[in-house]
Amino acid sequence: MNKVLICYFSASGITKMVAEKVSMAVNGDLFEIIPKEKYTKEDLDWTNNQSRSSIEMKNNIKPEILNKIPNLDEYEIIVLAFPIWWYKEPTIIDKFLEENNMTGKSIYVFVTSGSSSIDSTYNSLKNNFSNLNFMDGKRFTGNESVDIYKSWIN
Repeated sequence: MNKVLICYFSASGITKMVAEKVSMAVNGDLFEIIPKEKYTKEDLDWTNNQSRSSIEMKNNIKPEILNKIPNLDEYEIIVLAFPIWWYKEPTIIDKFLEENNMTGKSIYVFVTSGSSSIDSTYNSLKNNFSNLNFMDGKRFTGNESVDIYKSWIN
């Protein structure tokens, strides 16, 4: 089996929980995408047009990332995981993809969301990063069986 790296950004902890389950299911390594400036509850208030997340998404501001993947070349399969913000990926995900050469990798995407579908998010990624090999995208809640995660990657 190819070596799998699950790269995730989790603002509230839900995506992290699912990423850990996926990691166990596919025997993959975990890498957390950590913003240089952590998000507060106020930063994540999508109902406030002046919250940090609202301003970042509206103005395409890409926050700095604190950490780097030390050994990206070792992995053939990347699982990219994040919550949906404003029907697309958070701008930190765009920054992550710009800073890491994923060319030639098979990239699987999963999102977490209370109700949004993955469709517009997945299309945004494919359009913005058309040079990358996106394999499949799913919306997970964390309530799926381990077999769902295994069959998705395999």
